[in-house]
Amino acid sequence: MENLTDYRKLDPGLVNALNKKRASQKQPMEVFVRTTEVPNQIEANFLQKLGVRGVNHKRCTFTAKLSAEAVTELAHQPWIHNLRLARNIRSA
Repeated sequence: MENLTDYRKLDPGLVNALNKKRASQKQPMEVFVRTTEVPNQIEANFLQKLGVRGVNHKRCTFTAKLSAEAVTELAHQPWIHNLRLARNIRSA
């Protein structure tokens, strides 16, 4: 059986971006990663291996440029609370 992404952990913008990325397989997406608790050493290593930035033992929210595959891999982890597509802030 194929592993399906747990879309309950993904915001609608990220789901939409994932659907587009899978078709085109272009550049990684800027994503906010939120864990259920402060990551332990194994979880922190896993996050860092995927390219998540700022991983330490005091925070639960991080940023990363992730491929569609990495987003799917994170969504399968029970200790991931949610994943959100980062929005570009436009200056006025």
